[in-house]
Amino acid sequence: MKLRTTLIALFLFPFITSLSAQSKLQTGTWRGVLKTSSGNELPFNFDVTGTPGHQQLAIINGAERFKVTDVKTKSDSVFIHMPLFNSEFRLKFTGTGLAGKWIKHLGDKDAVMNFTAEPNMAWRFFKAAPAPKFNVSGRWSAVFGEGTPGKEKLVGEFKQTGSKLTGTFLSISGDYRFLEGTIVGDQLYLSCFDGGHAFLFTAKIVNTNTIIDGKYYSGLSGLDKWTAVKDANAKLPDAYSLTALKPGYKKVDFTFRDINGQQVSLFDSRFKNKVVIVQILGSWCPNCMDETNYFVSRYYKKYHPKGVEIIGLAYERTTNFAQSQKTLRQLKSHFNVPYPLLITGYTPAKGDPQKSLPMLADFKGFPSTIIIDKKGEVRKIHTGFSGPGTGIYYTQFIDEFERLTDDLLAE
Repeated sequence: MKLRTTLIALFLFPFITSLSAQSKLQTGTWRGVLKTSSGNELPFNFDVTGTPGHQQLAIINGAERFKVTDVKTKSDSVFIHMPLFNSEFRLKFTGTGLAGKWIKHLGDKDAVMNFTAEPNMAWRFFKAAPAPKFNVSGRWSAVFGEGTPGKEKLVGEFKQTGSKLTGTFLSISGDYRFLEGTIVGDQLYLSCFDGGHAFLFTAKIVNTNTIIDGKYYSGLSGLDKWTAVKDANAKLPDAYSLTALKPGYKKVDFTFRDINGQQVSLFDSRFKNKVVIVQILGSWCPNCMDETNYFVSRYYKKYHPKGVEIIGLAYERTTNFAQSQKTLRQLKSHFNVPYPLLITGYTPAKGDPQKSLPMLADFKGFPSTIIIDKKGEVRKIHTGFSGPGTGIYYTQFIDEFERLTDDLLAE
């Protein structure tokens, strides 16, 4: 009997050892791939660090390292909950890596993409590929929706070193964050994944001044066309000129519940005789997250002691207070937001922000920022936010925004 038990134990030992070895993610750099409905691969890289039970990820997009700490392994399964955007990975170990789903919760439904990942892969698009024929570094005037009625003009900013390409596109509502990719021959490839948004850009480079046949894949099934021409003078409209109050209005007025359920009004005593920044945001909006990070990490620390207050007005994907409360508490915890976040009860759907703020003549997009002086009057409204992925645009915004704040405080 003892011999039989010993033989069974010896037989099962490799199997048990294998399961034990899969109880944690292999540390190092991985290559993850999301699959679009058209069959295209949308790749990104991430680093795994830590010890069993205390592992974390850092998703790599250009200069950005997006930290993810909610990583759990159980038997042959891995569960990764993203810190923002209400999304998660549900995966299983395979013989070579991981396979499963990325699930983005949208309030009334889920968006699901197939996902695979393999360790020890620092390359993004190609392990080995032909050298680039062109260098596309510089500023570009891009048109998205080329050949369609709803085309939009954007500004592309690229930096190429050898075959490696980084950069972003800027629009009136913000930017496409940190893009990273490569130039292979005359082909351009860029991608980005931030836990809520998955972008893939491809195109053909005709020469150092012309890009054609561009395709922009977003999430599972989003697809748009784009082209671009080199233009050192390409620029967007003045972000302070796009949104305004209706004629006859000088102030905004609102009362909404904060994430604790308490009513907060712009006319509460804490905001009287203060410069007030009203941040119109959504927890689903990547540029809103970049703006929140700037407000928390720099602006609020610098200007709150001088008499500046910030109020966040959130437009979530659902009008359900409890669901919105959950996602906004996650946002507050991630950034350690010190100012009130109000749940408006409205969604980002067309027209909803104006229903909640009827004194707005129009609303162009998220984020938008209303700057109010000490008398309670709206001095300016800024549309969009150019985040750190835009380089000089980001630093220019900070300089301009803080000069404006200094001027209002001095009045």
